[in-house]
Amino acid sequence: MTATQFSAPVSARAETDPHAGVIHVRHRHDSGFTVVGNHLAQHRELSAVAIGIGVHIQSLPDGSRVGIAQLVERFPEGEVRIGRALRELEAAGYLERRRERVAGGRVVTRTTWYEKPGAPPVAAQVPAEPGPVPAPVRTEAPRPEPGDPLAAGLLAGLRRQDPRLLLSERDVRRLAPAVRIWLDRGVGPAQVARTLTGDLPAGIIRRPAGLLAHRLTQWLPPVLPAAPASAAPPDPFQTCDGCERAFRAPEPGRCSDCPPATRAA
Repeated sequence: MTATQFSAPVSARAETDPHAGVIHVRHRHDSGFTVVGNHLAQHRELSAVAIGIGVHIQSLPDGSRVGIAQLVERFPEGEVRIGRALRELEAAGYLERRRERVAGGRVVTRTTWYEKPGAPPVAAQVPAEPGPVPAPVRTEAPRPEPGDPLAAGLLAGLRRQDPRLLLSERDVRRLAPAVRIWLDRGVGPAQVARTLTGDLPAGIIRRPAGLLAHRLTQWLPPVLPAAPASAAPPDPFQTCDGCERAFRAPEPGRCSDCPPATRAA
């Protein structure tokens, strides 16, 4: 008889009474199954809806459409809850959505699903052809360009305000879409930075990206109501001459956080 194999950590199983918790009736799947890591199935910060949608997306073949419209047709949760779950998956690094312009001027959304955020991708298996084995060629992976310079710069600059908020390039790329949502809802970059860096816990912050993802998701402000027709348009974004941060002003100059420039005698 084959011994039972447990994939969950020991802390997830009852140590005293074997009948106190769930009892698994095992089945060996030979076809029609999906491998899902416990880092997703037992994620401590994702909601149950986000984990369920994540498992569903991972089970789909490449090329499947996983927009809100398609998921609303598949699940009963509704557009609001599914949209919130997709934003959670984006903030956690599992899902990436970016808009690209293709031939003909059309703008399409490219969706990428990372089975394990931060892990290197697995190269596609290509059948080897008979013949001499060529010498290995070392190539360097292309460095991805940031899709949103303003949001990426805001996140990368947080460590100036608190060194504990040091983020990797990948953390910046996966959190930038959540920052863009704040900016699109009329929250200025300086205010977003103050919200992310205010009232931080004392001591060491072991997962700064997780803390910021939680704040960007759970503290997301509502959409502003439409402005009256007579309201003046907002001032354009300017780059501060002192700290090089973006701020709204009718003309270039310095933001309110920087002292006025000293005039030469």
